[in-house]
Amino acid sequence: MITGINHITLSVSDLEKSFEFYTKVLGCQAIAKWKRGAYLLAADLWLCLSLDEYTRQSPADEYTHIAFSVPEEGFLEYSDRLIALGVKQWKQNTSEGDSLYILDPDHHKLELHIGSLTSRIAATRKNPYEGMEFFIFDGSF
Repeated sequence: MITGINHITLSVSDLEKSFEFYTKVLGCQAIAKWKRGAYLLAADLWLCLSLDEYTRQSPADEYTHIAFSVPEEGFLEYSDRLIALGVKQWKQNTSEGDSLYILDPDHHKLELHIGSLTSRIAATRKNPYEGMEFFIFDGSF
């Protein structure tokens, strides 16, 4: 039985460049670093960077991405700072809640989002996706 996400490992082509991006640009906390990897925290999420010669060379065509929660207060300043630093965007936000869709140095698709599952369900109850079916109706998740 799954109880949550234990950690996320991202393949990186340049450990120093990715370490700098995730710690200095995004603000993750460095926990440990070695020749071929690093452990970071994004709030309470354990994130691993792993040096890998097979790391992707361009963004995947598919929509798969990692969405990180960010606080609503300061979101505009945070996203403006990332854009000013030249962080590449891969999509414009069309969903409920503010989001910034960015690429990391190895073209992993990331989203910085201020919403929650509760706010998403509330928005989609008002304007459901095509064929959408709800299974929990009392607001508990």
